[in-house]
Amino acid sequence: MSQKTREKSPHASPGATPTPVATGQSAGKLVEGTRAPLFSVPLAGGGTASLVDYAGRKLVIFFYPRTGTDGCTRETLDFSRLASAFAAEGAELLGVSADSLKTQESFHRKNLLKIPLASDEDHQMLEAYDVWQEKSMYGKTFMGIVRTTVLIDAHGRIARVWSKVKVDGHAEEVLSHLRKR
Repeated sequence: MSQKTREKSPHASPGATPTPVATGQSAGKLVEGTRAPLFSVPLAGGGTASLVDYAGRKLVIFFYPRTGTDGCTRETLDFSRLASAFAAEGAELLGVSADSLKTQESFHRKNLLKIPLASDEDHQMLEAYDVWQEKSMYGKTFMGIVRTTVLIDAHGRIARVWSKVKVDGHAEEVLSHLRKR
């Protein structure tokens, strides 16, 4: 990791090296108990986030379709509002969408978010986590993000996957799951 990246990333572990999504690591249905796909994505505000940055800690990644839309805004605000409660359970949060870094940064500033947002414009992480899928709306099909949340345990394994998430009450549901563990 470059010195510049290490200084800007609030999640970087000393000596950690960002790791891109592993070549040959197949995208597909995430299976609880298996190793989480590696990733390295740019963060709004600078720096990068990679799976190795969170080694030894739980990580909640919530993938959302589009910054600034009603559902995505509510979901992101809910996770941000509960950030300290997640931290009390030993979990960090990371929001990811395919929006540009500039869009993510503007959204982060406008909403005074307490959590990091990442941009995956090339869809490598989205595909590795099987959230970049064919969708349909008003009779048209297109590729997009299926709203999904993934809990990764302190050992880098998938602990829980919430697919096709409904926004209302979701952040609270994830927090409740952490509290029961």
